[in-house]
Amino acid sequence: MDEPQVIKRTGVQRLLFTIVNSGKGLAWLLKHEEAFQLEFVLALILIPAAFLIGTTTGEISLMITATLFVLVIETLNTAIEATIDRISHDYHQLSGLAKDLGSLAVTFSLIIWLVIWAPIVWRCFTG
Repeated sequence: MDEPQVIKRTGVQRLLFTIVNSGKGLAWLLKHEEAFQLEFVLALILIPAAFLIGTTTGEISLMITATLFVLVIETLNTAIEATIDRISHDYHQLSGLAKDLGSLAVTFSLIIWLVIWAPIVWRCFTG
Protein backbone atom coordinates (compact mmCIF):
# COMPACT_ATOMS: atom_id res chain seq x y z
CA MET A 1 0.00 0.00 0.00
CA ASP A 2 1.37 3.40 -0.97
CA GLU A 3 1.71 6.01 1.73
CA PRO A 4 0.04 9.37 1.10
CA GLN A 5 2.35 11.94 -0.43
CA VAL A 6 3.35 14.86 1.73
CA ILE A 7 3.40 18.16 -0.11
CA LYS A 8 6.48 20.16 0.85
CA ARG A 9 5.64 23.86 0.72
CA THR A 10 8.31 26.52 0.41
CA GLY A 11 8.63 30.28 0.61
CA VAL A 12 5.57 32.44 1.23
CA GLN A 13 3.22 29.47 0.84
CA ARG A 14 5.02 27.68 3.67
CA LEU A 15 4.79 30.78 5.87
CA LEU A 16 1.05 31.13 5.20
CA PHE A 17 0.39 27.46 6.01
CA THR A 18 2.46 27.82 9.18
CA ILE A 19 0.33 30.77 10.26
CA VAL A 20 -2.91 28.91 9.45
CA ASN A 21 -1.79 25.78 11.33
CA SER A 22 -0.64 27.86 14.29
CA GLY A 23 -4.05 29.49 14.37
CA LYS A 24 -5.70 26.06 14.39
CA GLY A 25 -3.49 25.02 17.29
CA LEU A 26 -4.30 28.17 19.25
CA ALA A 27 -8.02 27.75 18.60
CA TRP A 28 -7.87 24.14 19.80
CA LEU A 29 -6.01 25.09 22.97
CA LEU A 30 -8.46 27.89 23.74
CA LYS A 31 -11.40 25.53 23.24
CA HIS A 32 -10.13 22.42 25.03
CA GLU A 33 -7.38 23.25 27.56
CA GLU A 34 -8.54 24.97 30.74
CA ALA A 35 -5.01 25.69 32.01
CA PHE A 36 -4.07 27.31 28.70
CA GLN A 37 -7.30 29.34 28.69
CA LEU A 38 -6.45 30.78 32.11
CA GLU A 39 -2.82 31.47 31.21
CA PHE A 40 -3.85 33.07 27.91
CA VAL A 41 -6.31 35.44 29.60
CA LEU A 42 -3.66 36.33 32.17
CA ALA A 43 -1.18 36.99 29.34
CA LEU A 44 -3.69 39.35 27.70
CA ILE A 45 -3.76 41.30 30.97
CA LEU A 46 -0.10 40.97 31.97
CA ILE A 47 1.54 41.91 28.68
CA PRO A 48 -0.02 45.41 28.63
CA ALA A 49 0.62 45.64 32.39
CA ALA A 50 4.33 45.05 31.74
CA PHE A 51 4.43 48.37 29.87
CA LEU A 52 2.92 50.13 32.88
CA ILE A 53 4.97 48.41 35.58
CA GLY A 54 8.35 47.92 33.90
CA THR A 55 10.76 50.83 34.09
CA THR A 56 13.25 49.89 31.36
CA THR A 57 12.99 48.31 27.94
CA GLY A 58 14.95 45.31 29.24
CA GLU A 59 12.61 44.87 32.18
CA ILE A 60 9.50 45.09 29.99
CA SER A 61 10.99 42.65 27.49
CA LEU A 62 11.87 40.19 30.24
CA MET A 63 8.37 40.39 31.73
CA ILE A 64 6.72 39.77 28.36
CA THR A 65 9.15 36.96 27.53
CA ALA A 66 8.47 35.23 30.86
CA THR A 67 4.73 35.48 30.27
CA LEU A 68 4.95 34.07 26.74
CA PHE A 69 7.33 31.36 27.96
CA VAL A 70 4.56 29.97 30.19
CA LEU A 71 2.29 29.72 27.12
CA VAL A 72 5.04 28.01 25.11
CA ILE A 73 5.68 25.40 27.79
CA GLU A 74 1.95 24.81 28.33
CA THR A 75 1.59 24.26 24.57
CA LEU A 76 4.46 21.76 24.53
CA ASN A 77 3.02 19.99 27.57
CA THR A 78 -0.32 19.64 25.79
CA ALA A 79 1.46 18.32 22.68
CA ILE A 80 3.20 15.69 24.81
CA GLU A 81 -0.10 14.69 26.43
CA ALA A 82 -1.84 14.47 23.04
CA THR A 83 0.95 12.30 21.66
CA ILE A 84 0.82 9.96 24.64
CA ASP A 85 -2.98 9.73 24.37
CA ARG A 86 -2.68 9.04 20.62
CA ILE A 87 -0.39 6.10 21.30
CA SER A 88 -2.68 4.52 23.90
CA HIS A 89 -5.22 5.41 26.57
CA ASP A 90 -4.03 2.41 28.59
CA TYR A 91 -1.97 3.32 31.63
CA HIS A 92 1.75 2.78 31.27
CA GLN A 93 4.39 3.92 33.73
CA LEU A 94 6.41 5.73 31.03
CA SER A 95 3.30 7.47 29.70
CA GLY A 96 2.55 8.70 33.21
CA LEU A 97 6.14 9.82 33.61
CA ALA A 98 6.06 11.75 30.32
CA LYS A 99 2.92 13.58 31.43
CA ASP A 100 4.36 14.25 34.90
CA LEU A 101 7.54 15.69 33.37
CA GLY A 102 5.52 17.92 31.06
CA SER A 103 3.61 19.16 34.09
CA LEU A 104 6.89 19.79 35.90
CA ALA A 105 8.10 21.88 32.95
CA VAL A 106 4.97 24.04 33.26
CA THR A 107 5.61 24.42 36.99
CA PHE A 108 9.21 25.50 36.32
CA SER A 109 7.99 28.06 33.76
CA LEU A 110 5.58 29.48 36.34
CA ILE A 111 8.40 29.71 38.90
CA ILE A 112 10.54 31.56 36.33
CA TRP A 113 7.61 33.90 35.67
CA LEU A 114 7.21 34.55 39.41
CA VAL A 115 10.94 35.16 39.93
CA ILE A 116 10.89 37.79 37.17
CA TRP A 117 7.57 39.48 37.94
CA ALA A 118 7.51 39.46 41.77
CA PRO A 119 10.40 41.87 42.44
CA ILE A 120 9.21 44.28 39.75
CA VAL A 121 5.64 44.31 41.07
CA TRP A 122 6.97 44.58 44.64
CA ARG A 123 9.05 47.62 43.71
CA CYS A 124 6.06 49.16 41.94
CA PHE A 125 3.89 48.97 45.06
CA THR A 126 6.52 49.74 47.70
CA GLY A 127 8.27 52.55 45.90
